[in-house]
Formats: sequence, structure tokens, C-alpha cells
Amino acid sequence: MVIELTVFDILDILGTMAFTISGALSAMNRRLDLFGIFIIAFVTSVGGGTVRDVLIGQTPVVWMQNTTTIYLISLVTLFAIVFRNKLDYLKKSVFLFDTIGLGIFTITGVETGIRAGLDPIVSVALGTITGCFGGVIRDILCNEIPVIFRKEIYATVTIVGGICFMFMYSIGLDMTLTYIATTLLIIVIRLLVVTYQITLPSFTVKNPNID
Repeated sequence: MVIELTVFDILDILGTMAFTISGALSAMNRRLDLFGIFIIAFVTSVGGGTVRDVLIGQTPVVWMQNTTTIYLISLVTLFAIVFRNKLDYLKKSVFLFDTIGLGIFTITGVETGIRAGLDPIVSVALGTITGCFGGVIRDILCNEIPVIFRKEIYATVTIVGGICFMFMYSIGLDMTLTYIATTLLIIVIRLLVVTYQITLPSFTVKNPNID
């Protein structure tokens, strides 16, 4: 039996693997047990896609229809555990794999919106949700403020990548080129903004004096 994989399928697999490793490393960095590591890895990899599918009414969600995803996450989690000492500097490794997953899942999310016949703006929003919300759930479960809510540019990168994808798609460029170019664009921008500490402005409100 020959299984034919499209570029979309390959990107989805790579994104799942990247986010699984990101989640597993985050869990190990917080000294969680084996069950905790698997749960964090699982929600990081499928959280954004689950929210996306629920919003567009695509149920059961993808990982429930294709249990191969669960096996893939389990194997990659075990891989991350076994080779945890090879992945030096856990925080840097988490950042790298999170960035890769962000780039890939953003594009698969936008593509899902296009396939569902949704408005371009909605498709870009779905890409942002797919790319970001797995990390949001991971950070919440790990008792951290999600990176999407900090000054660090995160969701904005996915919006830029999603818009770029919609533009390339609308003018009829080759889809493989579109997938790769926009995914790399998100990854490169994310690396640059973190390297050069480019942030969005934050605002505070002074507490009024209470007599």
C-alpha cells in the first residue's frame, strides 16, 4: 500500500513534530513526570488545530479522525526524552522548535481556512490561532504568561506570514513555493525579532490614589 503525501501533509507532520518537541522540552524543564511530559507535548502540538477545527465546525477534530497523529506525538515525545541531553540549552531548544512549529502551523491553518471557503481575513485569523494557541495552552499549563500576551512579537509574525500566503495564493504562484516561502518568512522574522529584541509597546495604567 502506497501512501501519497502532499506538501500540506508533510508540513503538518513536521509542525506536529516541532511543537511536540517544544512541549516535551518545556515539561522536562519544569521537572514534570512522564505523564505530564506527554500531556504538555500533546496539547502543544494539537491545541491550536483543535481550537481551529472547533471554530469552523470541523468535528471530530483532525487528531480524533486520524489517530496516527497520537502515535506520532507519542514517538516524538519519547525521542525528546531519550535524547534530552543531546538537546543542549533547553530554553534555546524550546524556542527553536516553537518557532519552527509556529511557521508551519500558521500556514496549514491559513490553508485550512481557504479549503473551507472562508474569507481571507478569517483564513489569516485561523492561521494565527493554529500557530499560537498550542503554545498558549502549554504556557498556561506550565504556569507561565503565554508569550502571545507579552511584549515579544509573536502573533504579529503569524499575521504577516498569513497575509503573505494569501497574496501569493491569490496571484496563482506555485503552491509548493508558497508553502515554503511563507513558512520560512515566519521563522526568519521570528528569529530576527528575538535576536534584536524587537518588541511591541506595552501600556500600564497608574492606580488612582485612594483617600
